[in-house]
Amino acid sequence: MPPPLSNLARLECPTCHKTYEASAPRNVCDCGRPLFARYDLGGVTRESLLPRRDLWRYLPVLPISSEDHALTLGEGGTPLLHCPAIEKTYGVSRVFVKDEAANPTGTFKARGMAVAVSRAKELGLTRLAVPSAGNAGSALAAYAAKAGIESLVVAPKDTPLSILQETVLFGARLFLVDGTITQAGDIVKAACKETGHFNVATMYEPYRVEGKKTMGYELFEQLGGLPDWVVFPTGGGTGVVGLWKAFQELKELGWHDGPLPKIAFVQAKGCAPIVKAFKDGKEGSELWKNPVTIAPGLRVPKALGDTLVLKAARESRGTGVAVEDEAMRAGVSEFARLEGIGACYEGGATLGALRQLVEGGTVKRDDTVVLFNTGTPLKNPRAPVGMKVATVESSKELVGRLEP
Repeated sequence: MPPPLSNLARLECPTCHKTYEASAPRNVCDCGRPLFARYDLGGVTRESLLPRRDLWRYLPVLPISSEDHALTLGEGGTPLLHCPAIEKTYGVSRVFVKDEAANPTGTFKARGMAVAVSRAKELGLTRLAVPSAGNAGSALAAYAAKAGIESLVVAPKDTPLSILQETVLFGARLFLVDGTITQAGDIVKAACKETGHFNVATMYEPYRVEGKKTMGYELFEQLGGLPDWVVFPTGGGTGVVGLWKAFQELKELGWHDGPLPKIAFVQAKGCAPIVKAFKDGKEGSELWKNPVTIAPGLRVPKALGDTLVLKAARESRGTGVAVEDEAMRAGVSEFARLEGIGACYEGGATLGALRQLVEGGTVKRDDTVVLFNTGTPLKNPRAPVGMKVATVESSKELVGRLEP
């Protein structure tokens, strides 16, 4: 067996700074807030990264003890796509899309679950549970299957059918609730106390964010540095929190010595608790009543990691943006039509946010901006705006329809 590569040192609460041993499973701090994995980074160099293309390239800054213990389905190593047509349309000098649709199960959720399930297996856990708006559940199911352990998923009953089918296909025990992820979360938390399942809900354990942070490391290597802005769709907030953790680690490692990117987190107009808290100058968000949006991943009325999202946005000198559903649909269509990129509604929201940021003068014309598309459009519950498909019965009719 190869020698251990992980430099995991401890778990730490970034809110009250209490520390814990990392050798046993743990959910949150005694204060109730999320925990972070902390590393001994002194011996980590660019040369110590593994010669791999997936997220396990960054094993020296991940919590898994050795390469042999990494459960992989090909997660990470997603493309960074240059978008000249969007640059021209929006009047920004450099725009890129980090396309997370290329991950297993079609979303960035695979990154978090790859690391969380790998670590869970290392720690001897055999039963995992998650409340999910959809994609985290299917990702947990896939990696639990790979690990040979049980998975339990509780999701809103209006979760897109394609995601529910995928979750069951991978062997999870799936239950639906008449409500949002908030109700699902309450049920899972209570059930775990009775059943012995370990809860891997968003920000409720320390390792999903470690998988998400690899997006920041990849971005740094692919771009040859860091951009002026990153624009990220935000429900539970793990993506934003993970990116900001990565950027801070890159600075601590001495790999990046310039300013860190400004973070624009994006929520739906119909469910924007963290954006509201940001604009109101508050440190935490309040429960959003009657959340409504076409983007399942953005329908999170109250996120456990809200304070960390707000902290990342403020420390980075960034902002929060709320986007209408129609702007998400238009963003999906525009990504496809202008750049050939298939985006989920959450990804489409970043393009709607970019328009607001440029028109408001927040993003400057000479800035470099990276938008994150967090998943495939194949799971979108409704067709994007402007999608009209005609029926034909013969080649003659087809030709006639093609003629101007």
